[in-house]
Amino acid sequence: MAFDECCPGDADEKYAAKSLKLTQSWLERYCRRFDETEPLYGYSQTMFPIIQGCVYPNLRCQAVEHALTLDNPNRGGYAIGGLAVGEPTEKMYEMLELVCPLLPDDKPRYLMGVGTPANILEGIARGVDMFDCVMPTRNGRNGMLFTLNGVMNMRNRKWADDFSPLDPEGTSFVDHQYSKAYLRHLFIAGEMFAAMIASEHNLAFYLDLVRTARKHIIAGDFAAWKDATVPKLMTRL
Repeated sequence: MAFDECCPGDADEKYAAKSLKLTQSWLERYCRRFDETEPLYGYSQTMFPIIQGCVYPNLRCQAVEHALTLDNPNRGGYAIGGLAVGEPTEKMYEMLELVCPLLPDDKPRYLMGVGTPANILEGIARGVDMFDCVMPTRNGRNGMLFTLNGVMNMRNRKWADDFSPLDPEGTSFVDHQYSKAYLRHLFIAGEMFAAMIASEHNLAFYLDLVRTARKHIIAGDFAAWKDATVPKLMTRL
């Protein structure tokens, strides 16, 4: 990944413009150095420029135009950074709708640090190919489980006497081996095993979600499936 500065989502345009110039300067230096450096041990390397610009369309467009002037086969893809850092979610989607069509079709688009299951599906709908986020494990450690029917807070009293499987639709062994009541008990008791179960569930859920998204893309009905799925993902159980 190229070195960049990720300014806050609520930064004013003057600050965002200054920040972008710094990122662009670093990108130019990095591209020169990367292209003149031979990879070690016979393994090829690739680099991703990072598109910044906060929530300002003109700055995002400038960032893409600048990055594309440095494009060559060593640029394996393009990262979109500086989103999901405090700006309204709709602004994030607006920036993706602007930036993704401007990036090369033959290279992956990587949305950095995103996000919720709904964010991921909405990002895919707007042309994003790759994601990364701490949310599955971080939120899992805090008792939040993502499911196709919504989000469960396992610390809630409502799960204390619910001995049904953790997630009947889940793809991990933990979803069928442990009950909601048992997982809640572990969280309330402060047992580390609770964080392990929840993290395992969330990681399996995220992987299954994107596998399913791929199937619907291939089938040609992704948009309809996404529109029906996102509201359920955002439900609080």
